[in-house]
Amino acid sequence: MIVALLNQKGGVGKTALALHLAGEWAGKGKRGTLVDADPQGSALDWSQQRAREHAPRLFGVVGLARDTLHREAPELARDVDHLVIDGPPRVAGLMRSALLAADLVLIPVQPSPLDGWASAEMLALLLEARIYRPELRARFILNRCGARTVIARETAEALADHDPPVLRTTVGQRVIYADAAQSGRLAFEIDDDGPAAREIAALVTEIERIAPWTSDPNGAASPRARPIPTPGSRPLRLNRLAWPMRWASPPA
Repeated sequence: MIVALLNQKGGVGKTALALHLAGEWAGKGKRGTLVDADPQGSALDWSQQRAREHAPRLFGVVGLARDTLHREAPELARDVDHLVIDGPPRVAGLMRSALLAADLVLIPVQPSPLDGWASAEMLALLLEARIYRPELRARFILNRCGARTVIARETAEALADHDPPVLRTTVGQRVIYADAAQSGRLAFEIDDDGPAAREIAALVTEIERIAPWTSDPNGAASPRARPIPTPGSRPLRLNRLAWPMRWASPPA
């Protein structure tokens, strides 16, 4: 399975989530590779720091920040159980390529109305990709949530009536994720029974339940989801914000 973490907005925690998903699957005995498709190369930096710390290799990390990703990722995926793509912010061509490569797209958002509004452009690209990949599945994931905050609940409620729906599992705002990034480690390696390790394990379990191979073979949508409109329909609206759709030819 190819899982891509994508959002046009930067700073939503894509890299940390991508690393922890790949690490959780590795801990379950699955073979995996993380593709760093972000020109900033944060996942590659983490991998290099891990090597300097002489930590054991859990999964491969390769840099592939180019718009041929949709052709190259399936080749990489043949030799592993999971390929995780850490996507770029604000690189539309590369984002489109990642969307066409993925089986499942996870869209991290922070619990903020601004993040909900900023997701409009990302959803426009998702809609465009589904013209060519109608089976493409996607979910929002609430990331960096403060403990017991009203805004996290309100953001989840704002996203609940749209396709893609939001995952039930949320990921907290925790110092341990920053510590892990700086040391080339993962949260479960620092505290294997802490809240961060538990929420990542729960996230992977939920992802596996909605993964393409466990889905309705007829592609039935979630009863809570509102289908993404097809070309020619009215613009999709999120929190009263509408955006136009731009149709492009599929990458060669």
